[in-house]
Amino acid sequence: MAGKFSTPQPGRGDDIQELDLAIAQARSAAEAAGVDVENFDAEEHSDVLSTGNGLTSYAFHLENLESAAQATSLEYELNAIDGVEAVVVYSANMVWISALDSVRPDEVQRHLEDAGIRGHLTASSLRRRATRLTKQDPRIRSRRESARERAIMAARRRKQGTGARRRGEARAGEVLHTARELVTAWRLIIAVVFGLPVVAMQMIPSLQFDWWQWVCLALSTVVVGWSAWPFHRAMVAGVRRSMSALDGASSLAILLAYGFSVLSLITTSASDPTWRANTVWLARTWSDPSFEGAIFFDVACGVTILLLFGRLLSRRNQIRTRAVLAVLQPPKNEPITVIRKNKSKKKVISTAEIRRGDDVLLETDMTCPVDGEIISGRGVVDMGPVGGVDRKKELTVGDRIYAGATNHGQTLKVRTSATGSHTRLAAMGRWFNHAAQDENRMAQITNRSASLLVPWAFAIAVVNFCMWLIFNGSLDAAVATSLSVLAAVGPVALALSAPLALRLGLARAANYGMLLRDSATIHRLSGVDSIIFNRLGTLTRAPMNVVNVTAAHGEHPELVLRVAASLMMESDHAVSKAIVRADRETRDANSGFDTIPVWLETGEVKVNAEGTFVGSIDVPVPPKGKNFKDVVRRDRHELPASPDLTDDENVRRVTARVWRPKDLGEVRDPHLASAALSGGSPVVVSWKGKDRGVINVADAFKDDAALAIEELESMGVETLMMSRDMYPVARHLADSIGASTVLAGVVPGKKAKAVRGVHARGHRVAMVGDQDSIGALRVADVGILMGSPSRTDADSADVVLLRDDVMAIPTLINFVRHVRNTVDWNVWLAWAYNAIAITLAVAGVMNPMAATVVMLLSSTVIEWRSSRILRHNYNAATMRHTHTWQGWVERLRSRRERRRRAEQREQFVESARLNATEDGRELQEHITGPGVAGR
Repeated sequence: MAGKFSTPQPGRGDDIQELDLAIAQARSAAEAAGVDVENFDAEEHSDVLSTGNGLTSYAFHLENLESAAQATSLEYELNAIDGVEAVVVYSANMVWISALDSVRPDEVQRHLEDAGIRGHLTASSLRRRATRLTKQDPRIRSRRESARERAIMAARRRKQGTGARRRGEARAGEVLHTARELVTAWRLIIAVVFGLPVVAMQMIPSLQFDWWQWVCLALSTVVVGWSAWPFHRAMVAGVRRSMSALDGASSLAILLAYGFSVLSLITTSASDPTWRANTVWLARTWSDPSFEGAIFFDVACGVTILLLFGRLLSRRNQIRTRAVLAVLQPPKNEPITVIRKNKSKKKVISTAEIRRGDDVLLETDMTCPVDGEIISGRGVVDMGPVGGVDRKKELTVGDRIYAGATNHGQTLKVRTSATGSHTRLAAMGRWFNHAAQDENRMAQITNRSASLLVPWAFAIAVVNFCMWLIFNGSLDAAVATSLSVLAAVGPVALALSAPLALRLGLARAANYGMLLRDSATIHRLSGVDSIIFNRLGTLTRAPMNVVNVTAAHGEHPELVLRVAASLMMESDHAVSKAIVRADRETRDANSGFDTIPVWLETGEVKVNAEGTFVGSIDVPVPPKGKNFKDVVRRDRHELPASPDLTDDENVRRVTARVWRPKDLGEVRDPHLASAALSGGSPVVVSWKGKDRGVINVADAFKDDAALAIEELESMGVETLMMSRDMYPVARHLADSIGASTVLAGVVPGKKAKAVRGVHARGHRVAMVGDQDSIGALRVADVGILMGSPSRTDADSADVVLLRDDVMAIPTLINFVRHVRNTVDWNVWLAWAYNAIAITLAVAGVMNPMAATVVMLLSSTVIEWRSSRILRHNYNAATMRHTHTWQGWVERLRSRRERRRRAEQREQFVESARLNATEDGRELQEHITGPGVAGR
């Protein structure tokens, strides 16, 4: 390398001298500023440059931390260091440090040594520190990362065969649309200023003057060349990718109109300064032999003006739509006042620095940046997207508040439980972004499909040109009708018909507190005809309570309850929690203290697929003449052990079982069988092969459960209630809320099989359940997770409800039906418009200007219909069918049925009247005789 640099190269001596001079000047400037150039620590300087002035975090493992008091003292000493916030965890022998970059770890370690504590950085902290110290300059790193990303994208494009793409250009799916950033108000203004005079002069003969057509050429050149450039650019970009831009037909119409007009000025009598144009409203009028010469500068300018206006209007609607969707984004990083954990001083930090356990002071009209619990204050809060329909609530101490909520009352103090990406709002944003990605893929497919209309329109225009030229002989009429075909085709309307409505539907559902996984969920859910509710966790509200305990003959009810609670202690099921809570309340009340043991030693407990708890329990048995009080006192060490109570004499181990009967015949004791039907969900407790008692557990249905079931039934959806209870119990519960069908005795492991059974009968099934029914949600056509709002990342559910009300289900069904109906009608309108418009254009009925207006109206109508999804009150218009036309057919059928019944009723009345008259005549003849009756 030395030889390489020692070799002088021609022309480089002056450059080296200039470089040496610049270095010398820099050293002089540094010395003048007070920098010791000779003793400068390059390594330390590199460290400072690499770390910047932000925050860093690391952890120390402590070796000789002897007590919790010493941990508290150490934490206080470390927090006294400027720029350091420390948390010492005695149980883990760890200290977590958050500090400024200027505070080095060895400084913290010196404080540890001064306190008599040995500590060393953890392995993960060392790795982070090494990465941080070797970090490059941000500008260099940014340039390298940008170059790397460009290389990856170029390689990906080469692999896909899409060709080179300029920097900043849109994705392949969006290149079919005209670039929004190029469609500006200035282009429209220039088009109006230069184009309207052209349109006016050509449409109104009185405004024409000598050489007017040449003035139109000059004005329209600006409009076609500059104002219409975004449409030409999109067409060329599509051709480069072997695709057709959605505005390609309109661009082609503009260029053809301009090119034909220029050619006409050169080759026909239209070049005469005294030539005047006629007003033409129909394209086929150009076939009139009295018309000599034709120019279409008005078409080129008018189509450009209308296209720019329509695309700007569409862009405004898209900006408004993005503003609506932005509510799912996390709050901005703004300064906020907090009180750190274990500290009393207020501190103003950015929302990105908030940690779990911090107390955030949420002032009036401030948006909450974290999830947490209110520990001080009271006021009205707009819960935002997380709040569902009823957003404004009055919150007080103990209530939960989530990121995105806005405080409209007095200052609230919120204890932070989740920050950043761990908040519920962030989870909703991830869910919606995932759904939007799926919708984007579908939008790209729709765009490609819609773009196929452009080559078809071009082919139809060519055929139309030839037919008019052959059969009519008019070149002007052939060109005019072909321009009408190109201007009338509306691929944009077809491209917007489905994706826009589906995207807005996903966003509106999220604002309702209903997260839909993707756009396909909307289609599947709108066609559902059966909904299965898992009774527990969806139709009922927590908690469950023990209604009564019935013991078999010779058994004590509290012993039955205690055995069941011992086996179900570790379970999170609602029934288990109710039994354990009831046992605890009974034990705390000291009921049966003299006869029932307070604590039962339990061995290993197993839960089988049917939800049965099986385990061994040691039940203390008092010797003859004794009671359990002595045993309890001995266990509590209140009295010395009695010589009369030996382990062999007073403890017996039994195998106990807690189970729920699927059929009444499974309960062999008639007394217990009767108790199982007395009310609530029966739980049977058995040991040593004998049923010892029945515990009835009950919960209350939610207030809106019956109304929701009635609403679903009126919408033509069959409601099924799935329950673990026996059929008589489940049927009684279902009748109380109006559910039409009961799936009784379904054990947890057989829920998925029950759902498949309903689906096998030809039904499109939606399953509504909580986190205990995940397996059943997975096999249903649509799985709806309810009662578990924290599981927004569940991959088994198609829908996650953040609301607890049962009315959310009919609201969801009604909403997706409206969205599906909007999508279907948009598609039908787009196809119908294109078919009718092209037909009228070929027939010569539609002028090119009118064709452009109608084309823009079609896309505007579709955008308007789709945007109604964001603001329409669908709760006031319940949709009884999946599609509107189904309602029409149903109404026609019902009207025909009513007419048929009315006709039958009239026939029955007339027949009854005739029969009554005949019977009266026969009775009269029988009484008075035939002769008298005749007179």
